[in-house]
Amino acid sequence: MTTDGRVFTGCNVENASYGVGLCAECGLVSALHLGGGGLFAAVYCVGGDGQALMPCGRCRQLLWENGGPACLLMTPEGVLPMSQILPQAFGPDDLATRSGH
Repeated sequence: MTTDGRVFTGCNVENASYGVGLCAECGLVSALHLGGGGLFAAVYCVGGDGQALMPCGRCRQLLWENGGPACLLMTPEGVLPMSQILPQAFGPDDLATRSGH
């Protein structure tokens, strides 16, 4: 769900060439941008059995950049902010700081 209340979904897409498979979070972020952009306020990633699961490192970065540190993620251990999921994260703000902007 976004900070303005919109709901988006994504799905995992497997591929015989493992490196080109798409995690559901990739589709989720694509849907967000296709739907006008914004920031995620909360994300819930589930497996085929409906149970919460943790995103991989690549997807944690995607969620950080499209939700920020306050974005809430449902995990197997309960709801956690992205600031706990990806502590000391590097993101777009760091690029601006490093380049002197």
